[in-house]
Amino acid sequence: MKTRKFGSTGRDVSEIGFGAWAIGGSWGNVDERDAKSALHAALDGGVTFIDTADVYGDGRSERIIAEVLKERSGSEPRPFVATKAGRRLDPHLAKGYTAENLGAFIDRSLRNLDVDCLDLVQLHCPPTEVYYQPEVFAAMDRMVAAGKIRNYGVSVEKVEEGLKAIEYPGVKSVQIIYNVFRQRPARFIGECHQRGIGVIVRVPLASGLLTGKMTRTTTFAADDHRLFNRNGEAFDKGETFAGVPYELALEAVDEIRDLVPDNATMAQFALRWILMNEGVSTVIPGARNAAQAKANSAASELPPLTDYAMAVLSALYQEKIAPHVHHYW
Repeated sequence: MKTRKFGSTGRDVSEIGFGAWAIGGSWGNVDERDAKSALHAALDGGVTFIDTADVYGDGRSERIIAEVLKERSGSEPRPFVATKAGRRLDPHLAKGYTAENLGAFIDRSLRNLDVDCLDLVQLHCPPTEVYYQPEVFAAMDRMVAAGKIRNYGVSVEKVEEGLKAIEYPGVKSVQIIYNVFRQRPARFIGECHQRGIGVIVRVPLASGLLTGKMTRTTTFAADDHRLFNRNGEAFDKGETFAGVPYELALEAVDEIRDLVPDNATMAQFALRWILMNEGVSTVIPGARNAAQAKANSAASELPPLTDYAMAVLSALYQEKIAPHVHHYW
């Protein structure tokens, strides 16, 4: 597993991390034994970065991470664990991003993760208005000074939100959707790299589309966001299938198949495409079991994609995908 600098935090992290949304909820039921096995397999494969949130399974994801790390305590350096705060607000409005509320959310994550100080807390895709409220970022600065968190960052929906967020000197990282079907953030990621800000890439496989395993007849569980959020009914539309219409995305996946080398799966190929951008600090694919986690980790071993493959993927995005997503995110 190769590592990359995580911005100006002084930490190096695995370029393939572990996204812990799936083991918390919103992807159908994941048995706790499978969830723990997936996380153990990722760590065995060299993963040193874990991303979670307080709302994933109402804290289930954080608690599973704490249990697994306790089981491995003393056997290896502790991985870097990032969590998020803000989405527990109901309704989720900018006025709820107060120092009091954020402090309560962070205290809850400290208990769930069973630590005295959190490695990284990210504002969890807050309303755009929040990025124009300096008092929110000042509150996060105070929590760093108080020793509750070591670093803080933001998880954004739009490039424009990321550009505003990195104007605040305390912001150490930005998490953003970036994949073959969401190429617009490329230049923004380069800007973060120049400024020494860590970049976490989420939804790297477009909610599973870029595994190449989905078809027009694929079904999803009732509690799986890929069933109930295709048009943004529950949260931002772009979080599900990267906002790309499902049928169109399947057509694009068929065009990608011929580019995948014999020594890789389509998922690994898609992850390697993201790593071609040197500004990316870590990519956080999810995994529901040990086999998926091992396969994700192996993407770090692949050679760089060819110039031909990169050109074809760029053209595919511009011609087929961009008209549906580029102007939104």
